[in-house]
Amino acid sequence: MVVLNPNCLTFSCSQNWLKPIVILSWVIASPLMALPLQAQPYLSPLDPIPPLQPFPSQPSVPSTETEYSLGAGDRIAVNVFPVQEFSGQYTILVDGTLSMPIVGSLPVEGLTLSQLTEFLTREYSQYLKRPIITISLIAPRPLKVAIAGEINSPGSYLLPVVDGQKFPTVSQLIQQAGGLTTVADLNRVQIRRQFKGESLILSLNLWQLLQQGNLNQDITLRDGDTVIIPTQETIDLAQTRLLSDANFGLSANQEINVAIVGEVYRPGSYRVIPQSTTTGNTQTTRRQPPRLTLAIQLAGGIKPLADIRQVEIRRFNRDGSQQKIMVDLWNLLQTGNIEEDVILQAGDTISIPTAKDLPTEESEPLATASFSPATIRVNVVGEVRRPGLVEVPPNIPLNQAILAAGGFDTRRADQGTIEVIRLNYNGTVTKREIDVDFAQGITEANNPILRNNDVVIVNRNLLTTVSDTLVTVFSPLGALTGLFNFFNIFGAFDD
Repeated sequence: MVVLNPNCLTFSCSQNWLKPIVILSWVIASPLMALPLQAQPYLSPLDPIPPLQPFPSQPSVPSTETEYSLGAGDRIAVNVFPVQEFSGQYTILVDGTLSMPIVGSLPVEGLTLSQLTEFLTREYSQYLKRPIITISLIAPRPLKVAIAGEINSPGSYLLPVVDGQKFPTVSQLIQQAGGLTTVADLNRVQIRRQFKGESLILSLNLWQLLQQGNLNQDITLRDGDTVIIPTQETIDLAQTRLLSDANFGLSANQEINVAIVGEVYRPGSYRVIPQSTTTGNTQTTRRQPPRLTLAIQLAGGIKPLADIRQVEIRRFNRDGSQQKIMVDLWNLLQTGNIEEDVILQAGDTISIPTAKDLPTEESEPLATASFSPATIRVNVVGEVRRPGLVEVPPNIPLNQAILAAGGFDTRRADQGTIEVIRLNYNGTVTKREIDVDFAQGITEANNPILRNNDVVIVNRNLLTTVSDTLVTVFSPLGALTGLFNFFNIFGAFDD
C-alpha cells in the first residue's frame, strides 16, 4: 500500500513519481473545479487565484423576542463536567446571587443562560481543567408585568409560569387586563424591557396578528416588561368592529354607564347591559358589546324632530383627551352599514340634535327603526267611543287610530271628513281635512300614516249638530217651562 506524505509537495522530494498524483489531487480538490465548465476563467500559472464570492444573504427579519434574563426565584439545573458532585439544581436567591460549590456566591441577576454558562466556565476554570458547563431553566419565577394605555383594567399583574408552560404573551396579558378600549391603536403597541443592562423599546403591530395571523407580533413577555397600548389619533369604526370579534379585543361582559341628551324622550344617564345572541346550529350564546342604538332605545327612542345624520359621541381617552365621533344613523337605515351603530365605551356622552328640515319621505323609515319608540301617542277626540290619548304602534294609519279609540260613535260621528292637526318639524302647525275612504287602504289622501303627537278630530254629523244646537237654544225655555209647571203643581194643592 502506498502512503502519501502530505509534506511531499515540492520537487525536492525523493519520491518524484508521486508529484503528478499529488498535484492532480490538489487540482481536483480546488474550489475552481466547482464552477461550471463554461464559467471557468483562463488562468496563467502566475495569476493569483481569485477568492470565492459568498452567496447573497437573505434580508433578516428583526426579531422582537429576547433571551430570558435570570432573576430572584428562578430555579436552574447546572451540570458541571467532569465533576458531577458540583452538579445539581439551584435557586437564585432574593439578592440575585447563586451559591455554587467551591466558587461560592456569585451575582447572576440579569444574566442570560448563555452568559451564566460563560461566567461559571471562567470561575471553574480556576479549579478544573477545561470544565464543560451546561445550564437549563427548570422553574422560572412568576412574571411581574405592567400594562397601561387603552386597556379596561390597567395596572400591574403577576403572571405565574408553572409546569413547563410557555411564557405568557402580549395578547394573554391584554385578556387578563379586561380587554382593549374602543380607541386602542394596535398598530403602535410598545413594550419597554430591561435586557443586559439596557432599556429596550420593542414595537409591535397586533393588527398583523388579527388580519394575517402573524404570531411573531404576539411575543412572549419577560419579568419587568411594561406594555403600552396607545390611543388612535383618528377613530376607525371598521377597526373597532373587528376588535369586538378578537379574543383579546373589546370586553363584552361589562356594563357601562353612558349619558344621552337631545331629541330623545327620556334624556339622562343610563346603564347599558351587553346583549346576548344565539348563533349556529349548536345554539352558542355570545354577548355583544353595548351599541349606540341600544342606548337610544333605553332613552325612549328618538323624537320626530331628531336629526339622526348628525349624532355626536364625545369620548374620553385614558390620557384625559377627548374625541368626537360623528355618526350617520340614516346611513345605517339605508345601506345597513353596521359600522354606524358604534360600539360604546364607559363614559360616552351621546348628543342627538334637532333637525332643521326633515323630508316627509323619511318619516316612515324613521318610525320603524329599531332606535325609534316602540309606540307613538295619538290624541283622538270628538265623536268616538273612548276619546283621549291612545298609544299605537309606529306608522299606524288613521283608521287604526280611530279603532284604538273604540271606533266611531255611529249615531253622532261624521264619518266622511276627519281633521288631523300635526306639529311639523319646523315648529309650525298644520290642519288637514281628510275625506276618509278606508276601503282604499293606506293612502296619503284618504287614510294617511299618523305621526307621534298627532291630534285626530272626529266631528259631529249634521243631524247631531242641529239637535245639539236646538237643545242649547231651547234649554232656557225648557227651564222656564219646568218652573211654570212647578208653580202649577203647587197651585193645584192650594185649590
